[in-house]
Order: sequence, then structure tokens, then C-alpha cells
Amino acid sequence: MSLRIGGFRPHLAPTLITLPIVVLCLGLGVWQVERLHWKEGLIAQRAATLAAPPVMPPLTLAQARPLALRRVADQGVFLYDREILVHAIGPAGGAGFDVLTPLREAGGRIVFVNRGFVPTRLKDRASRRAGEPSGNVHVAGRLRLASQKPGWFVPDNTPARGEWYWIDLAAISAADRLAPVAPFYIDADAAPNPGGWPEGGVTLPELPNHHLQYAITWFALAVAALVIYVLSQRPKAGGR
Repeated sequence: MSLRIGGFRPHLAPTLITLPIVVLCLGLGVWQVERLHWKEGLIAQRAATLAAPPVMPPLTLAQARPLALRRVADQGVFLYDREILVHAIGPAGGAGFDVLTPLREAGGRIVFVNRGFVPTRLKDRASRRAGEPSGNVHVAGRLRLASQKPGWFVPDNTPARGEWYWIDLAAISAADRLAPVAPFYIDADAAPNPGGWPEGGVTLPELPNHHLQYAITWFALAVAALVIYVLSQRPKAGGR
């Protein structure tokens, strides 16, 4: 079945197939534009948070939640013998560990500090003793909330074997037999440590923003479907 409109003669079946495809592609393109505006707002919000002046560490989880990624400044004594090594990939792509070290504040509370990345060859503390300043130390970095397991592709932590793949503060505190422990941890900034290790300031991921490319792709697919449809429905040369 077809309907002749001037020199254009659309057939029913191709029309019924093409129309939903075009509508779907246009809808997905509009959705990606909406996502683009949302992501731009999120990036701007993060930039403002990262640029804000440092504050003192909060006391409770309720106080910590609105300060996620905010710069904080703390001080205390590092308990190097209680450090936890969390499997990680370094900035150059090599395997290694994030060094999570408890910091005992003057009041006795423990705040875990991700002091930064070390390659696998420096797993043993003895190989980086220069990076362990003694006495009271000042720490600056980003406040990070305790997180859930990042995803199904991340292995489970096995505390009994000392294998950690993500930061589970409750399990880590229990394994280290430490209390009281703050409900957040600090990602140390890029200030160099003595000896160069651990390397701080490498754990904050960028927020990807590819929604404009995705929107263009969906709109282009809608246009391509229309072009193919129109060309396929044009009458053949010599046809009637």
C-alpha cells in the first residue's frame, strides 16, 4: 500500500518502520541535551567546591555530607604501623596501592588519610621510610565520604588476608582495631612527601562529559534515517 504525494510515493511498511526510529533518535538526542546541561551544572558545582578555602574536619557524618570533596586541614600523629594498602592503578597506568594511614588527632579520634599512591615495588614500608615524618604532622586534602563497593567488577575485600580493593571504613577500622574513627577519610593533596612517596593528589577522578557528542550522534542518526527513507521512496526512473 502506498500514497502518492506529488513525485513522492511513500509505502506504508517503510513509513511504519522509519517513523518510530526517527522519533526514538530525536528523543534520545533531546535527552542527551538535558543530560549535558545537568552535567555542566555538576561540573561547575564541583569546581566551586574544589576552589573553596579549607575548613576544619567535621565531627559528625551529618556535618561531613555537605563537605564532600571540600578541602580540609587536619593535624595529628600518623600511625604508620597500622597503614592499609588498597589496590589501585597509578596515574601512569601502573599497578600499585593507595596508602591509607590512620591519623590520631589530639582528641584521640582517628581519621584515615589516603596519603597517595605507591607502585607495587614500594609495597613494603621499609622501602619508603623517608616518607614517614614523625611527630605531629599537618595534613591537607579532600574530604571523602565512606563509599559503598564501587561496582560488581571490583573484587570483594578480604580482611583476613589483608587484601583491600576499595575503602570500607567500617571493615578497615575493625581490621585495624581502632576507635573512634571518623565517618570520612581525607585524600591527601599533591604536597610532596619526603622521599617522593606516597604520591598524593592523584585520586580525584574527572567528571566525563560526552553528552554533546552523544546528542549529535542521535540527531545525525535521525537525519540519516529520514534521508534513507526519502531516497528509498522516490519513484524509479521510468516508473509510474
